[in-house]
Amino acid sequence: MTLTTLCYIENEDSYLMMHRIKKEKDINKDKWIGIGGHFESGESPEECLMREAWEETGLTLTSYRLRGIITFLCDDITDYYMFLYTADGFTGTLTDCREGTLEWVSKDRLTELNLWEGDLIFFRLLKENAPFFSLKLCYADNVLTHAVLNGNPMELLDIADEQGNPTGKVRERSLVHLYGNRHRTSHIWIIRPSKTKKNSFDVLLQKRAEDKDSFPGCYDISSAGHIPAGCGYLPSALRELKEELGITAKENELVFIGFQETSIQTEFYGKPFRNHEYSAVYLLNRDISISSIRFQKDEIESVIWMDYEDCLQKIKNGTLKHCIFQDEFELLKKSACVF
Repeated sequence: MTLTTLCYIENEDSYLMMHRIKKEKDINKDKWIGIGGHFESGESPEECLMREAWEETGLTLTSYRLRGIITFLCDDITDYYMFLYTADGFTGTLTDCREGTLEWVSKDRLTELNLWEGDLIFFRLLKENAPFFSLKLCYADNVLTHAVLNGNPMELLDIADEQGNPTGKVRERSLVHLYGNRHRTSHIWIIRPSKTKKNSFDVLLQKRAEDKDSFPGCYDISSAGHIPAGCGYLPSALRELKEELGITAKENELVFIGFQETSIQTEFYGKPFRNHEYSAVYLLNRDISISSIRFQKDEIESVIWMDYEDCLQKIKNGTLKHCIFQDEFELLKKSACVF
């Protein structure tokens, strides 16, 4: 394991970034990163930080802060422990660097740069002034494959193209919703013949928990979820049914009724939320008693059966607190497999 420092020097709303274009054999070739480098024998993290900052920029740091530890693994290259710093005080004049080109870059423009994808995770943590953290980032062929924050795995999603296919780019879930990236989801609507009306059917709705990070306390699709990076629509649908509701189903029981693309921009708990989904929509025709459903209590407050037409009317007139897209809901009735 190799020890290194990585520092982002701040000047008002900008970071000093280095475009690594001057060395041929460089793990960071063509990427934009902060200032830093390997420990020399006997150095402390702070001594390494100060030396690297002066060697690469000509600046002497006068105010800095250790923000976290990054564990960096990439293919068969030596693993790194990075001591991550920010610095908001310095003296001296910026000089040329033999490692790359230095440039002050607005924090709002960071996503325009060629970064390691995991860097966006710690940039978010820095922006939120998160307490000291440990972040593990694993890459294969320059693609982020695994991320763990303070011992907890983070959810990674494929960024999707206009046809809902993975583009090869992977991003952490909260960042997907921060930047509004198109991503894939599976939606499963559970239906049954109506108990009270002829030629009609009931729909199972879940009520989202009040402490959900988005749409708290809203009625929603029977079961739905993000598709993890590298996974497919149907396997994810089956997994969500099992995890959310404790329902086991076979592939041939889920009837695919179409794709839906939806986009919404709003705010929750003072933070922007941009959701751009490309969803595979399925029907599961099964009469399930409410008492037999074992739902995730940290995700779901309750589940109810509701007559389809009654539910549609409530969606139209705004008397149901929900996060259901009307055009998708109307797709249920249009699907021949319902009747």
